[in-house]
Amino acid sequence: MTPEELKAMQKAVKRAKRIATEKAGELHDLVEDRLPAAFEEIPSMAQATYDACLAWKEADAACKAAEAEMS
Repeated sequence: MTPEELKAMQKAVKRAKRIATEKAGELHDLVEDRLPAAFEEIPSMAQATYDACLAWKEADAACKAAEAEMS
């Protein structure tokens, strides 16, 4: 892996973390501000948050593995 590819992976991890954080914030806002009236939104919003967090976890693990391989 080249240093440029590693930088691209690191950037992807940061982007995935930002997206996961945004999804978590949306879920938090739902709980804090719109429940119980918007309870039907919980499953889809929770799934989207879970998926975003999983994507971050997988990207982070791949990046850490690549960093270890390069050192």
